Amino acid sequence: MLGFSNIYFGLAKRVVDLTISHVKSKGSLALTRSMAWHPEVQHDIAEMVMELESIATHVNTITREWSEGVQHPDWPIKIVATKYRVVEAAWRIVDRAMDTSGGFGMFKKSELERLFRDARAGRFHPANSALSHEVVAKLALGLNPDEMPRWG
Repeated sequence: MLGFSNIYFGLAKRVVDLTISHVKSKGSLALTRSMAWHPEVQHDIAEMVMELESIATHVNTITREWSEGVQHPDWPIKIVATKYRVVEAAWRIVDRAMDTSGGFGMFKKSELERLFRDARAGRFHPANSALSHEVVAKLALGLNPDEMPRWG
């Protein structure tokens, strides 16, 4: 799952880079300069960059500690939570990028269109949202996640 985390972090980074590049060259009838000067575009870019910064720190910390052999008693929680948070953040970044870049992002010739679809796929890579929440909650509560029946 940490591999998936890194993949979706990289995807989010690419989306931010593409969006920044796009708004610097995108014009508008209402502006004399590029869309990069529009205050709401600036707000959107800031939100995407701050989201990216938070997942970068999360992924880097967890993968470094895993590589260094840090003995966390709650590794399953850390791994599942990292994958879930990174995928959800990547989705929020891509969603905002689609809004910020405008209609061009939905066309096949736009790389953003493919990244949008790829980001969506992260939500059904293991562990999906339902399983992530179940595993994290059960482990946090000290319950055996494999005990049958799983519900009820």
